[in-house]
Amino acid sequence: METEVANIARQTQAALTELIAAAALKSGQIVVIGCSTSEVRGEKIGSAGSDEVAAAILTALRQTLQNTGIFLAIQCCEHLNRALVVERQVMEQYSLEQVAVVPVPKAGGALAARAMRSFDDAIVVETIAANAGLDIGSTLIGMHLKRVAVPVRLTQKYIGQAFVTAAKTRPKLIGGARAVYEL
Repeated sequence: METEVANIARQTQAALTELIAAAALKSGQIVVIGCSTSEVRGEKIGSAGSDEVAAAILTALRQTLQNTGIFLAIQCCEHLNRALVVERQVMEQYSLEQVAVVPVPKAGGALAARAMRSFDDAIVVETIAANAGLDIGSTLIGMHLKRVAVPVRLTQKYIGQAFVTAAKTRPKLIGGARAVYEL
């Protein structure tokens, strides 16, 4: 399992690094992560969560974002209506509303539960509008992306056994035939 966990961490780092570059993420922006550790282990979503896998993924995510100024939001599972674990600083900077719940492995998911225990000042918010996201194992992160999401085709297509879907966002194009979008 040790080699497998090291592989999962390496794959996570590769996927997030590629997404940061493709989305041209900058300091102060948010990346949302949805993850089924069950799917990473090759099992049905919600059936075999793993704290060990969650720890490896969260460590890889945090190491990749270290010194970038990019904020991390970890999506909970459907049992908590896909609320998100963030650092208090994110809630305050983006004027988000805190909700009263503590994610645990069977209600929130292994990664969200691990984030709740590992973040410096973890809190849970109900919704966010992230600039980009990684969906590890088809957990459906779309509701937490800004309005115009654009798929990003990563070369790192799997983390463990879980398929990875990535997205970046762009501003809405408004106007009509005479509108100018770039100067």
